[in-house]
Amino acid sequence: MSEVIHIKGNFDEEVLQSSVPVLVDFGAEWCGPCVRLAPFIQELANDFPGRAKVVEVDVDVNQELATQYGVMSIPTLIVFKDGEQVQKWVGFTQKETLAQGLEEALK
Repeated sequence: MSEVIHIKGNFDEEVLQSSVPVLVDFGAEWCGPCVRLAPFIQELANDFPGRAKVVEVDVDVNQELATQYGVMSIPTLIVFKDGEQVQKWVGFTQKETLAQGLEEALK
């Protein structure tokens, strides 16, 4: 079972310098849609072991990161590949859509 990585000052290392695509979930504990999305996020981490990473960013703790990546609403989900943003979704997003975004980044 792969772990969802929680960002605590290690964004550059875990996301921008990653050798595999990364799905970043910008959210917060108090956000209803974020809570509903959480099981999908864990499933995606399990579905892509070693091929991609899944990380969570708590926007209350990481306000500067949220601002840097233009997060105006949560959840916001961004796929990074080679340190660059390649896909972005705002709001509750189906697992299949997120999986497809990761698959495209693996090409």
